[in-house]
Amino acid sequence: MKLLEGKTALITGAARGIGKAVALKLASEGANIAFTDLVIDENGKATEAEIAALGVKAKGYASNAANFEETEKVVNQIKDDFGSIDILVNNAGITKDGLMMRMSESQWDAVIAVNLKSAFNFIHACTPIMMRQRNGSIINMASVVGVHGNAGQANYSASKAGMIGLAKSIAQELGSRGIRANAIAPGFIITDMTAKLPDEVKAEWCKKIPLRRGGTPEDVANIALFLASDLSSYVSGQVIQVDGGMNM
Repeated sequence: MKLLEGKTALITGAARGIGKAVALKLASEGANIAFTDLVIDENGKATEAEIAALGVKAKGYASNAANFEETEKVVNQIKDDFGSIDILVNNAGITKDGLMMRMSESQWDAVIAVNLKSAFNFIHACTPIMMRQRNGSIINMASVVGVHGNAGQANYSASKAGMIGLAKSIAQELGSRGIRANAIAPGFIITDMTAKLPDEVKAEWCKKIPLRRGGTPEDVANIALFLASDLSSYVSGQVIQVDGGMNM
């Protein structure tokens, strides 16, 4: 029997990148997948088809994760369509980097809204469902910069540190109801966004990593599978860094 047979996973921001890799990994172990993105365009439809090809139910939903009312509506729709929500992966995120003295209020607000408020929105909407089920796994996609900070990313670092604090607090609040909450903190992961960096920049990054390479979305997805499944049934309130040893 597959690790997630009969479970439903809801993943935000999963039309591409790390979110898509997590969706495919969980689907490969039997989970039905509901995923959201700001719009479900050709990429989203292709992701939906790719997931469904693994023999599970898959559906993408257009929703602004930073909007509380939209989130409540889409979560209720997913519950109606799938019957349950057993796993929540808060993956939606953006960057608007800049030094603090030059950062605009709009840059700050946008990153906090999409990266952190969206997690609050989805946890708030999903926990009543999980509480009735007396079971659930919540996974917040944080970052190593949420643990250690990073110059030029005050907004992003603050949002990801918030994701960690949120996961730890939810783990304490809801553990008695059988709900676990953890955070994953990826380091330098090779995605479409980071692949566009100059080779010399990527080389400098790799020099700081004991394993001397960037990670892959699949490296992150493997940890998500562990945290989503009963393999981690006694793991809650933890932050797992997926960074090749960059920040020990």
